[in-house]
Parts: sequence; C-alpha cells; structure tokens
Amino acid sequence: MAEIGHGGKEIVERILEPAEAKEKIKGLKQIPIRSQIANEVIDIAYGFFCPLEGFMGKADLDSVCKNMRLANGVLWSIPILFDMSDAEIADYGIKVGDSVVLTYQGNPLALFEIEEIYEYDKKAICQAVYGTTEDKHPGCARTYAYKDKFLGGKITLVNRPKINPPFEPFFIPPLEMRKRFKEKGWVRIVAHQTRNVPHTGHEWLMKGAWFQTYGELPIEKPIVGILVNAIIGEKRKGDYIDEAIILCQDELRKAGYFGDHNHMTSLTFWDMRYAGPKEAVFHAILRTNLGLTHHMFGRDHAGVGTYYGPYDAHRLLESVKDDLRITPVYSMNWLYCPHCGEVTSEGLCNHRDEWQKFSGTVIRSIVMDGVKPPRLIFRPEVFDLVMECAEKYGFGSPFVTDEYLKNRTPVFSVPPLE
Repeated sequence: MAEIGHGGKEIVERILEPAEAKEKIKGLKQIPIRSQIANEVIDIAYGFFCPLEGFMGKADLDSVCKNMRLANGVLWSIPILFDMSDAEIADYGIKVGDSVVLTYQGNPLALFEIEEIYEYDKKAICQAVYGTTEDKHPGCARTYAYKDKFLGGKITLVNRPKINPPFEPFFIPPLEMRKRFKEKGWVRIVAHQTRNVPHTGHEWLMKGAWFQTYGELPIEKPIVGILVNAIIGEKRKGDYIDEAIILCQDELRKAGYFGDHNHMTSLTFWDMRYAGPKEAVFHAILRTNLGLTHHMFGRDHAGVGTYYGPYDAHRLLESVKDDLRITPVYSMNWLYCPHCGEVTSEGLCNHRDEWQKFSGTVIRSIVMDGVKPPRLIFRPEVFDLVMECAEKYGFGSPFVTDEYLKNRTPVFSVPPLE
C-alpha cells in the first residue's frame, strides 16, 4: 500500500541499485559537494522532503518566498537550494540538460539532473524566510554565503551512505519508520524536535505532549508513542556533541523513564536555519513524512536571539493547519517549583515568585563542572552517559571543540561505489 506524505504525494525512495548506478554515472562529470548539500541530497532521496524530488527551481523558490508554497500550491516554508559560483559553472562546463554526479568524501553519492540555472536576490530570501536581513541571524548568514547561481533539478541517490557508530540504529528513513510504527501498534505518534541532551524539563515536555496526544483513546494497551527526532547537522563550538545528544535521548527509554511501548529515538540530517515560525512549519512537514500524527511545539520553537516572539510559531502553525497532515501540540514551559517540590508547567503551578526555569546556560555549567546534579534536574543515568560520551567521543568534553570538529568520526561515510 502506498505511503502518503506531505502534500498528498506518495513517498518514493529515489535510490538506484549499485549495478544500475554504475551504468548511469559512467562518463559523467563529477562535482564535489559540502556537508550541507550532502545532508539534503540524502533527505531528498529517502523521502524526508516529500514532495520534493530535487533542488528547487526558480518558480518554486519564488513561490516559497512570496506565498510559503511551492509553485503547485503545496505548503512549503524553507527553500532547498543547490548553489554554485559562476567560475565553477564555467570550469565544469555545466549547462541546462546536463546530468552530473555529486561526490562526497571523494566518492559518488547522487545523480543530479540539471533542469535550470538561475539567480535570485539573497536579501529577498532572508526577508521572506527569516523576517530579517541582518547578517547576525545565522540563517541570513548562511543565505548570504550562497554562491552566484542556483541549480534546480531532480536528485537520485547512486550510493547509500554508511551510517557510522553509534548512530546506525537511529537513521530510520520514512518508509522504514512507518513500518516500525505499525509493528508497535501505535495509532498516534508525537514528535519531539531536539538538538540537546535531555534534562527533566525536556522529559516532562515529552510526557505532557504524550498525555495531550493520547486524548480520548482507550488505555487497555499502549497505542500512542513519542518519537524523539534529533537534528544532526553542522556543529558549532559549544553545541552538545552529536553522540551525546542521540545516546542520552535514547537513555531515557533504556533507563525506564519511558519504555519500548511509548518511546523511540531517531535522527534526521539537517542544518538548522533558526527560522523560528517558518522552521516550525518545515519541521511539521518533515515529521509528516516520517509518519507522525502529532508534533509538539514549545515556546520560541527553532528561534534565535530576539527575532521571534515566544508564540509566533504557534500562530503561524494555526494559520496553515488545514494544509498540514499533522496536528500541532502546543506546550508552555516546564520548570522546577521548590514549593511544589516537583517539575511542573507554568500553566499549572502559581508559585511564580519561586519558579526555577531550566536555563540552558546553568545546565551547561552543571555539565561542565562534572558534579552530578539533583535528579530533579538531570536523571543520573543521563548525566553519567553525558560524561561517558565526553571521554569516548568528545576528546574529554561533551561540547563541540576544535579538536572534535577536526578529528571526530563523521556521522556517515560515503563508501566507494563497487
């Protein structure tokens, strides 16, 4: 039976078998790509970005900027673009109608059928997607770094990436993910978007969303699940290392704070744009394709600095919910109240003068000190695993350092095409 993704389109994996791939790419020009493009090639090919079949042409980009929709009218909020400089286009002799091989780590990754070469005003993209043209915004900085031209056209994977330890169990593409949900008997699944190691505020954000999602369903057997979908992409110094993020999220299940009956952890390759409301819509689209029915959204979802109001994402999602195949689940902050003696929601407890919010800065300072915090802040199993990941993967630190960026094992490798 067909699996239907965002926009009502069937999810199809655009991947060639090795023998056919070798024939298809024989004699074609080879163009090396950077990690961001490699991530998006994989996402397109496996159906994470359904209904996209490749990188956007000008009509789609223009429509996304002006209407938050593809040219065919399907809701879409963030451009997916392939950029090249004029010099590169000239040096490779690239023209419309060409098929080229995109290589990563020196090996073939995908076939790119070039249907269009065009230019577009980067400042207009920034204003449309991020609501600002300031280069201090990381999404704007990324956009201004694009080269002279954009290339649109279809992508087909010719070489499946090899997912490296410890990430292998967590790369679950849309078609496989949907099979897993059926095997578990889950009829509703709520997404938790993360780029962090979980403290108890995150844990209760998930538990609260689980209760909201369960709603009126019968409780004789567990039929609602949480999918932690960790975003794995470009790292900046001071971020949590990827290994700690994915393993510590899964530790909540392994240590019994959740269970196999209601919790899974997975990853998606994506370089965050910090587009706030527009990225919230994009995340809803992405998780629709993974087969989820619900998506939790907290305050300032995918925001940065003071560019967006705390509930701007909620308002935008409400305005387009009829075009989504996923139900937004909205959440207030979870915090610790010493008067109540528990983690609670700001929507429940009224001891406002005593609230202790989960500050990312404070949590990071606790982790850096290496002194085990109270279990009301960090589950002890999670904290121990953070420290273990620091030694095993982070060259002594659970946070990204220059040494980690230089010497880490990549999340995935592209092997030679045999």
